[in-house]
Amino acid sequence: MVAEVVRGLRGGAPFVESCHHGTVIGLGRDGDSALTVGVPDHPIFPRSAVKPLQAAAMLRAGLDGIFLSREIPGDLLAIVSSSHSGEPVHLARVLEILSVAGVSVDTLRCPADLPLGPAAAQAHLRAGGRAEPVLMNCSGKHAGMIACCVAAGWPIENYTDPDHPLQQVIRRTIEELIGEEIVATSVDGCGAPLFAFSLTGLARGLRAMVRAAPGGPERRVINAMRAHPELIGGVGRSDTDLMRAVPGVVAKNGAEGVTVVATSEGHAVAVKIADGSGRPGVPVALAVLTRLGALPGPDAPGHQELDFAQLAVLGAPTVLGGGRPAGSLRVRLPV
Repeated sequence: MVAEVVRGLRGGAPFVESCHHGTVIGLGRDGDSALTVGVPDHPIFPRSAVKPLQAAAMLRAGLDGIFLSREIPGDLLAIVSSSHSGEPVHLARVLEILSVAGVSVDTLRCPADLPLGPAAAQAHLRAGGRAEPVLMNCSGKHAGMIACCVAAGWPIENYTDPDHPLQQVIRRTIEELIGEEIVATSVDGCGAPLFAFSLTGLARGLRAMVRAAPGGPERRVINAMRAHPELIGGVGRSDTDLMRAVPGVVAKNGAEGVTVVATSEGHAVAVKIADGSGRPGVPVALAVLTRLGALPGPDAPGHQELDFAQLAVLGAPTVLGGGRPAGSLRVRLPV
């Protein structure tokens, strides 16, 4: 077990309502394994937690080319790396990428969906909107893939085919960054190829990007995520909130309970929750970083840039009852 949900009291003690089991890998500053739960070398599907690596691959494949020899702006690169909530600021960036590439929204091959954020979804429906591919949380990645194909002169009608030249570049880039071979290929929820590799590889891959040479594709993605955390997720999203609370940290959530986080000093954590819940990922990652000494406590001198109040909320999310606090999620890492 890596986390439990408590609600109310039983005999004066918190009542445990639910338990989350999972696998965890924590890498120290030197990149060596420093904390493990379960067997993190077994393969998983990283889902959207792999998007930063995919974005780096798109830069390697020539994504900049649609911007007339200029680099893609940081905000647009961030949306390519995102699982956005479908807020207006997100959609504007997706549409800008498609416009610069000279293609219409009909080119997107992700499924139609409503905005991922509840507020954005309600506003969209009140305005008479419906599910559309551009609203799907992966549309930024798909727009980036299409733009990359336009820049490279590759066909766009089959850009999600695993054998497409772009997907082959993405595969090779991921294997290089994670330091291992991909062991299986499936289809992600958005329709793009999904590659299986170890949870350790996921942590190693994001760490490699954080530690990469300045100015290269990997560091450019990291810099874009750091500069625009609001575009990576959105309002109330835990990876966005974590990056805002701890400047310099990069975080990315994925479906089915996957979370990966890395610090500028070289620590990295990857989490896979066995039941697929996204609720414990960031709290568990924060607990691991704290145990590894990567995050100072609120009483440590300096570190005024850290939002300790937000970190407290992220580390122990509140459980509501009747709209009021009734309990919380508590991390339970093995000693």
